[in-house]
Amino acid sequence: LELNTMAATLALMFSFIFFCSSSLAATITYNVLTMGAKPDGKTDSTKAVLTAWASACALEKPATIYVPPGRYLLRAAYFGGKNCKNHAISLRLDGTLVAPSDYHVIGNAGSWLKFESVSGVSIYGGTLDGQGSGLWACKASGRNCPSGATTLAFYSSNNIVINGLTSLNSQMFHIVMDGCHNAKLQAVKVSASGRSPNTDGIHLQSSSGVTILNSHIRTGDDCISIGPGNSNLWIENVSCGPGHGISIGSLGWNLQEPGVQNVTVKDVTFTGTQNGVRIKTWSRASNGFVKGVLFQNIVMVNVDNPVIIDQNYCPNHHNCPNQVSGVKISDVSYDNIHGTSGTQVAVKFHCSKEHPCSGIRLEDMNLTYKDRTAKASCLNADGTASGSVQPTSCL
Repeated sequence: LELNTMAATLALMFSFIFFCSSSLAATITYNVLTMGAKPDGKTDSTKAVLTAWASACALEKPATIYVPPGRYLLRAAYFGGKNCKNHAISLRLDGTLVAPSDYHVIGNAGSWLKFESVSGVSIYGGTLDGQGSGLWACKASGRNCPSGATTLAFYSSNNIVINGLTSLNSQMFHIVMDGCHNAKLQAVKVSASGRSPNTDGIHLQSSSGVTILNSHIRTGDDCISIGPGNSNLWIENVSCGPGHGISIGSLGWNLQEPGVQNVTVKDVTFTGTQNGVRIKTWSRASNGFVKGVLFQNIVMVNVDNPVIIDQNYCPNHHNCPNQVSGVKISDVSYDNIHGTSGTQVAVKFHCSKEHPCSGIRLEDMNLTYKDRTAKASCLNADGTASGSVQPTSCL
């Protein structure tokens, strides 16, 4: 009996070792250095990285593209997935991918690193340096400049993981998810000047099931912007500042526009930002909507507009004069919002007179301005307030 038991144990051990060995062997790694990449920050390594991508795509089993320490210059790179057999490609970055310092090279490309129609792509670690300061200066001078490129964009993609990635000085948006489903962004760091134009940290559009966790965003525009057609979003433990806050919108530019629903933003700290939690819609006809939103456990530190719904957005009164927003906003909750406002009016609900906001709920709010209770301003908003709510609710 003992011999049989020992034989069974040994068989089990060998099976486990074989299984583990097979699993490890199943993942093939492509080191970009062997493909011709140079870690000097000057040699164009675009072809080497795309060759590694093509090799990984040709496999039907997990593959890793490895970027060792160093700086690798890349021009605009397209990572297509339509003909990709692989649904488990990991990019492990110990190095930095660097955009060309001449902003004209990628300035009109739309995206610097673009993934489209991919599934099961994961990016771990590393840094993306967009070197966007030259373009920002060009725009500030009023010269004729390229519009700029998004640093990292995913379009029409599923099951995406971004973990531990740092994005520096993007020309335009840092990270974009457009038409994506089931994406997890964790421990992401975004850093750009507070005066950098249109450098949104993370922009979401027409996507569902996106989670953003444990991230730090410092930039010149929205830390996180949520465009039309998003649903089932979860944003938690994020620090924002400088920047324009976390914004749902702008929405309602188009008459026929998908809505935004089921969004949770919790455990977020805003420091010195232009806005805190914001919903913004164009003052134009639209059938869009916002519903099912929770802002919870939010800390404001000297934020100009801590809590704001603005349905009268119409910069320079162009393309929307004398109109009202058609976007319907309902079922929005603000729970445990504390801190300091940089302006006297800390809560502003300026809703559409044609479609007033409904189901606005406030609970446990305490916002001050210069050591005194801040003020609130409400137009066309209906809802309830409970618990300690300061400034006094105008609902």
